[in-house]
This record gives sequence, C-alpha cells and structure tokens, in this order.
Amino acid sequence: MAIRVVKKNGGRGAAKREGRARRVSASRRAASEILRRVEEEGAYASVLLASVGEELRADDRALCYELVLGVLRRQLWLDKLIEHYAGREAVSLDAPVRRALRLGLYQLRFLTRIPASAAVNESVNLAHEARLRSAANFINAVLRRATREPDYEPAADAPTELERLAVATSHPAWLVERWVNFFGAAEAESFAHANNRTPPVAFRVNPRRASEDEVIARLHASGVEARRSQVALGAWRVETAGGAVASQLRALTAEGAIYTQDEASQLVAHLVGARDGERVLDVCAAPGSKTTQIAARAGALVVAGDLHEHRLRVVRETAARQGLENIQTVAYDAEAAPLPFAAGAFRRVLVDAPCTGTGTLRHNPEIRWRITPADIAELAARQRRILSNAARAVGVGGRLVYSTCSVEPEENEGVVAAFLEMHPAFELIRPDVPERLLTHEGAARTWPQRDDTDGFFVAAFEKRGEKG
Repeated sequence: MAIRVVKKNGGRGAAKREGRARRVSASRRAASEILRRVEEEGAYASVLLASVGEELRADDRALCYELVLGVLRRQLWLDKLIEHYAGREAVSLDAPVRRALRLGLYQLRFLTRIPASAAVNESVNLAHEARLRSAANFINAVLRRATREPDYEPAADAPTELERLAVATSHPAWLVERWVNFFGAAEAESFAHANNRTPPVAFRVNPRRASEDEVIARLHASGVEARRSQVALGAWRVETAGGAVASQLRALTAEGAIYTQDEASQLVAHLVGARDGERVLDVCAAPGSKTTQIAARAGALVVAGDLHEHRLRVVRETAARQGLENIQTVAYDAEAAPLPFAAGAFRRVLVDAPCTGTGTLRHNPEIRWRITPADIAELAARQRRILSNAARAVGVGGRLVYSTCSVEPEENEGVVAAFLEMHPAFELIRPDVPERLLTHEGAARTWPQRDDTDGFFVAAFEKRGEKG
C-alpha cells in the first residue's frame, strides 16, 4: 500500500495563520507515518519507503528516507538523549511524542544543513497533528535544551564497556554481547558501527532486456558512475548519489533492464552455478531475487517454492517484469518432509533459508529491535529441517547451496555441522569466491565492515553418493 502524503490547508483569518504556522513538511509527515507503522504494526521500513508516493519531490523523498532509516539505526542512542534532556525514561512517553522527539533530535545531531529552528518547530507541529497539543510545549522544551547542549554524548555515561558499545552503536546490549563473545570486541564494534552506515546501491543487469554496455552508458550519460563488484560476478555498485541516481535507477528497474540487489545476495545465486538445460530448485524463493537471477543467467528450468501463494505471486510478477519464462512456482511447506518432488529430481538446489537477518541491519535496521535470543534458536531448528528436506531433491553429483543473511553462528556453521553429520553422502566443497571471503570451515562469508555488503553466509555441498 502506498504511503499517501496529505497536504493540509488552513482556514480563514487566525485559523489560516495558525495552519501555516503549524504546517508539517511532506517529508517529515511521511517519515513519521512510516515510523508509526514500523513500531505499531510490525511493518518493514524498506517496503514502506519503496511505496512512498510520487507526490513527494525528489528532495522530500530523499529526506524521508534519511529520517526513517536514520532514526531506526540510532534509536537507542536517541532515546538516551531524550532521557537526558527530558529527565524521564523514553519508554514512559506516549509513542507519538517519542517519535517526534527522535525525529527532531536526529535532525539536530546528524543533519547539519537543516536549521535547528526547522527541526524543533516541525517536531512540535507533529504533536499538534497527532492532537497531542498538551505535549507540544514539552517537545519544544526538550528540543530547545538539546540546541543549548549540543555536545552531550549519552554513551559516555554508560556504567560498563558493553553498555557503552550498545549505546554508542545503538544496538540491544544482549546482541552486542553475543557478537563480542563470538567475534571478539574489536570485530563486534566494527560490525555494529557498519550497521549504521548507508549501504551503496548495487544492481545486476538483466540480459533478457539490455546489455551491460547499454545500461552503463545510460547511467554515465545521466551522471551516474558505477563499477563492477569485487564480490560477485555480474554485480555492479553505484559510486555516485543524488536525485539523478534514484531517478535513472527507477527508470531502468521499471523497464526490467536492471534489478537492484545487494552484492552478497547476488553472490549466492552465482554459487549455485546453474547451467543450460539443468533443473534448479529454489526452496525458499520469495520474493524472487535469487530465483530470477539464476533464471536470467542460464537456460535452466527454475522451480521456485514457497509456503504462501501470495508470496509466489510476487515471484511471478518479478519474473514477468524481467521477461523470464523459465520459472515455475510451487506452494509447499519446506519444513514438512518430503518436498513434493521425486528424490534426486534436481541438479542444483538452493536453500536461502528464513533467518534473523542480522547481516542486513544496514537495510533493515528495525530488525535489531525485534529479534530475541529465542528467535535465533527457533530459526536454527527450522533451517536444519528445511536443509535436510531439500537434500533429498539433489541428484548424485548435484550441488546443494545453503545461505542466510545472518551473522549468527547457530544459523550458519551450526546448521552446516549438523547437516554433514546427518547426511554423509554430502561433502562441503570450496565455493568459487575471493580468498578473503572464505571461512576456516570452507564456507563463504561477507561482512558490512570489510566488504561493504550485507553480511551473508554461504555453504556449498556436493552429493557424492551414498556411503556405507
């Protein structure tokens, strides 16, 4: 559903003057509504931002993106600012008041080109629009104090190093603690800081609609520079930013000439290694990014499976935009054995498993505020079941690829170890990736702080035949 921006008009006389004084910009109104839906409805910011209506000017759309993602990435840090300037816990405030303060403080601290008066006034006006006039003076007082005390650093007041790191990087303390335990303090801190940076735009060219030379020439003519990825074959990353970039990328996407997709995500489909004439199964296919990439690069029959028919409809729509006719969709429960295919029916099988998504926090910052330790254990169990079921569909000599966009060891190395123990016919094979991406166990891993991509884990297996 598109995010509609309603422009309100004032009445006559004093009412009209009041309406002008309390007007909220379209960008901030849209940002506030998206943040509300993320918080109250469990929606995903990336989906809502993609649906922001064309009634927003390019600069307003850019500001809306910056506000939404910036506030979600810095949420804990901003709440600590609120508590300092307001003298009360952020959680005790009404949600609309808290959102207005987060938006105002983010602008004051991170968007130096926005006048402080505009940041303060528009946050106050958001309270008026939410019919919380009694809170307007409170919001004004808190933000005015923030303008007088611009150097306060909330992480400096943390009682322990762990809490300092959690506040400084704006992640839940339990999540930071597990990363420190698994990856070491320096790597955990570097990773957490990287999660708060804006990721580059990456894309692949759809050979069914255009050639790489055509696409790059069009981008260059619009002042958009792109270079080949150092992570995934066939991937490109945009080197410039601005309205021209977004406009040209939207046009090329609408034509089906390109598909925007993180470089690490593109690496997964590359490692499937599908060839002409093969049968390929994408076990957990929706929304179809990797399915369509496989289908576009090889003359293979690609079967896309998912639990829900409405998600498979998205896969079919994505394939149609790219002119792909070699994809079939099948609805099934990947956790229920057996899958609705004959044993050994596929030469290549991809299990891009449901996961916590902790490797995608740059794109999906709200995930950090939603997941729990129990979610990690539950998902790891689901991943083991799905991978085991998928193994039956792989023919002798065929390849099985397992991937997640999580950095959690239980979802990655733990799943691989359990699978190899239970399925001796499969052997882990070295993935065709740059040396720096290899793990000690022989899988591949990307990191935001090292590779400037999402954090992905990929393991490839080959079925050698039954042993015994």
